[in-house]
Amino acid sequence: MTNKSLEALRKSLSKPKTSAQLCVLGIISGFVAALLIIFFRLLIIGVQALFLSDTDDFSQLPELHRLFIPVIGALLIFMFAALSRYKHYRLGVPFIIHRIKQNYGNIPFNSSLNQFFGGAIALISGFTVGREGPSVHIGAAGASFIGSKLHLPNNAMRTLAGCGVAAGISASFNTPLAAVIFVMEVVLREYKIHIFVPIILAAVTGAVTTQFVFGNTYELSLINVHPLPIWHYPYLILCGLTLGAIAYAFNQNLMYVIKVFKNISMFPRLLLAGTVMGLISFLVPQAMGSGMSAIGLSVISADNLQLLTTILIAKLLATLFILGLGIPGGIIGSVFGLGVIIGTLMSYFGSYMSPDINVVGTYAVIGMAGLFAATLHAPLAALVAVMEMTSSAHITVPAMIVITTAYVSALQFFGNRSIFLQQLDFQRLPYQVSPAIEALQKIGVMSEMDENFKLLYSDDKDQINETLNTVTSDTQNQTPLIVFDDDNGYRLAEYDLSLMSDNALPIHYIELQGISSQSTLADVFNILKDKRSSSVYIYNQLDNKQIMGLIRWDNIHHILTIRNSLV
Repeated sequence: MTNKSLEALRKSLSKPKTSAQLCVLGIISGFVAALLIIFFRLLIIGVQALFLSDTDDFSQLPELHRLFIPVIGALLIFMFAALSRYKHYRLGVPFIIHRIKQNYGNIPFNSSLNQFFGGAIALISGFTVGREGPSVHIGAAGASFIGSKLHLPNNAMRTLAGCGVAAGISASFNTPLAAVIFVMEVVLREYKIHIFVPIILAAVTGAVTTQFVFGNTYELSLINVHPLPIWHYPYLILCGLTLGAIAYAFNQNLMYVIKVFKNISMFPRLLLAGTVMGLISFLVPQAMGSGMSAIGLSVISADNLQLLTTILIAKLLATLFILGLGIPGGIIGSVFGLGVIIGTLMSYFGSYMSPDINVVGTYAVIGMAGLFAATLHAPLAALVAVMEMTSSAHITVPAMIVITTAYVSALQFFGNRSIFLQQLDFQRLPYQVSPAIEALQKIGVMSEMDENFKLLYSDDKDQINETLNTVTSDTQNQTPLIVFDDDNGYRLAEYDLSLMSDNALPIHYIELQGISSQSTLADVFNILKDKRSSSVYIYNQLDNKQIMGLIRWDNIHHILTIRNSLV
């Protein structure tokens, strides 16, 4: 691609609208993210095949192996963390939310490297973490890499990062629609059509690409879902209330563990996590493995109330300590697994209500959906996820009852907040932006800059005056004059009409600050907001001596007051 066509591409992407170019980049981002995640998953499967007969099934290992494998894994994770010099608290979905909101989705390479290998080692070693955390981070990093190499505008970079997140979740669970809803509901926290379309394409690309390698399968395909009679609905409301309380307790205890160990350095913290996981695995082998492994256990041991209760307690304790101590991994998979076990336990009373119907699978799925919705504050994503993963319309109404009850009760009665936002607050990573800034972040400066200007490299007043006479001769379409000299830099030169005299018009200079063509109007706003006037000049991000245009405060004011609804 030539420099001219690349420049045209960047200018097109700087506009807040759906375009074929952005859609194509969304597909490419989804494909790249899927390839990285396929490699990530194959790495886990390949290494586990060296010592496990079945992937993620650690129950057949000798007791001492179960005790020491997590400890060895924790030591390896520390080695990679030391090499990449990155903190383990700042990984996964919360970190990506912060980077998208505050840094336009630019993902540091070291954090991505740390997440890839650290997450792979954690899953290989049997830690109770989900694979979606590393997948989201890796997917966003892959999309960020594409945008960085093409030097795309930051507003497009932000959208591509969302595409990478959607592809990561879609590739992890084979749920493209739920991935799109999750990005809009949890990560971006907004619905805009020009963002929505490329994210859909990225999610579909991520799902289709991974299906070529792993097949069109779902973890919940092992569970049989049957319609629930209407007399189960009052009990479902009670289940939702219980799940809301459990979600609140889970979030509170996870944050408590994080805060208690916050002052402990990384090595003892990770070593403690490995030791805790090893001890729990020694006593309860079924507690090892990602959260999704609990789905198979619930199907196999649905009638064993004592075993399921033991596994639930062991996995719950392991999840709280492992994630709280900073082992890299996702929380969604863990919540899925815990929710399935809780739902299976809740089905015991439901079975008495309908002894002629096998309701275990249905309760297991709605338990997962309710805990997911209340823990992550993602009710719509939870509903769509269970519908996709079960391919059953029978789950819709029961899931809606449980999800809404769990979400509202956790929020209303306990003041529960999303675990992601609580983690961001603890890490002091900003994620909130004002509506004005959020609107301006969607518009690149290249789409709004005034390219009709005159540039003069001189500080000679006579020459400046002569040039001003030329550019201001047309009163209907006056051309701005930017002058440059080594002492003063770039300045906007114009006549000061308030100081008119008979002899001449005095020249008034306005100091200009430069901003890269990759920037958005939010960056311009941050420069000019105190003055509420003046302008900035736009320079080529690849050559800061090439001036491309000019943006005045009036442009920003017009967008915020007139065009805000369009973005």
